[in-house]
Amino acid sequence: MPILRLPLLLLLLIPAAAAAIAGALWGQTALLFVFKPLSTLLIIYFAMPRGQVLPVEEKTRPWVLRGLWFSLGGDVALLWPEQGFIFGLLSFLCAHLCYLWAFTRLRRLGDWLWPFGVYTLFAAAVLSQLWPGVPAELRGPVIVYVLCLTAMGAQAAVLGWRARGTHEAGRGALLALGGFLFVLSDTCLAINKFAGPLPLASLWVLTLYWTAQVCIAAWLSPKQTGRGAVV
Repeated sequence: MPILRLPLLLLLLIPAAAAAIAGALWGQTALLFVFKPLSTLLIIYFAMPRGQVLPVEEKTRPWVLRGLWFSLGGDVALLWPEQGFIFGLLSFLCAHLCYLWAFTRLRRLGDWLWPFGVYTLFAAAVLSQLWPGVPAELRGPVIVYVLCLTAMGAQAAVLGWRARGTHEAGRGALLALGGFLFVLSDTCLAINKFAGPLPLASLWVLTLYWTAQVCIAAWLSPKQTGRGAVV
């Protein structure tokens, strides 16, 4: 029954994500290899029927979905943290560019400058602390990635701010939260990789990451039927 799709996804995503996190924390690679991609696939399934109500979503929905698929590619690559790091970085870079393109279909880039200033200061502060631990060959790619990540988070905040007081305020707030949590997730990942072990790193990184992806997917308008929203 379509009406059960959202509750079912929540019921499935929570234990799948918990199993993936447990696998990462306890070194159970079988759990991690199965449930990490599965968790992102569940979010993709949640997003797929959404974003088909508003005319402008013809321009935004495909790019959000592409961002989720690139994220899945990054998830798979990072199952091998060392060998797959560059491919994972590139996959998530593409994901952020897809999200950024989707967000700029509604508002021009930097339509409200305050979030860009705040995110830039935050990124600069974090990067300055991590910089000594970043290998020379990764410094260029890391800078490019950080620029795209912070632009994505800031533009999500722009849409959230501009949606306040409208009927889309709730979804706008979710989008802004999703961008913020994605930045926090990647910050935790970077600290763990370049500055030394972060206690319970997988718990923080993955919990923030999947929550961020759910918020971004939920930004797309829910499918409507005669009975109302069903997804």
